[in-house]
Amino acid sequence: MDTNRQFWDGFSKHYTGFMGRSQGTYQQLCQTLRPFLKRDMEVLELACGTGQLSIPLSPYVRSWEATDFSAEMIRQAEKQVYSSRLHFSVQDATRLPYGPESFDGVVISNALHVMPHPEKALGEAWRVLKPEGWLFAPTFVWSKSSSAKFRLWVLGLWGFRVYHPWNAEELTACLSENGFAVVYRQVLGSPLAPLCCLAAKKVTEKCSESPQSLKPAPF
Repeated sequence: MDTNRQFWDGFSKHYTGFMGRSQGTYQQLCQTLRPFLKRDMEVLELACGTGQLSIPLSPYVRSWEATDFSAEMIRQAEKQVYSSRLHFSVQDATRLPYGPESFDGVVISNALHVMPHPEKALGEAWRVLKPEGWLFAPTFVWSKSSSAKFRLWVLGLWGFRVYHPWNAEELTACLSENGFAVVYRQVLGSPLAPLCCLAAKKVTEKCSESPQSLKPAPF
């Protein structure tokens, strides 16, 4: 997970402005996740960046612990106005300090694909979630087209590495193989930068359901 740390520390001052290009997609994402959130929930967010989801969604739950492994990202996040229900801290998603079954929900947005070992973060998310807890894992997905490969190449020139250029089915399978049953899937955003919004339940055994059988469904 440390491989991209230098990139994120250096990019942190520009991250909020850069993500403004995806403002419409993030508004869609907040609208999609909002009905899952309840006032009595305690939520942990991994790889929160500068608070693109933490700040608008935290008022709807009891508490929201927003974490990122980049201290500079957290520093930028704390400069903004946010709910008293929200707390920021620097944490490594693959080695969390929280006890087992501490949270009702875990959010990990646009991070699994840039982790060398996403199964470690998913293992920690599974550990800290209460039984039947929710995992929300919206992630940018990729096609196998030449234009997608070119975008990945350009990102690499910037020092940004995508370890897992999954499509929606591959991302769904990754969650299913790591102890989560995906119950909601919808692709948001533009064709150029599609974002696959996944909501999954913690299960005690690995989910054997085929990703192809999962369909986007209303709440």
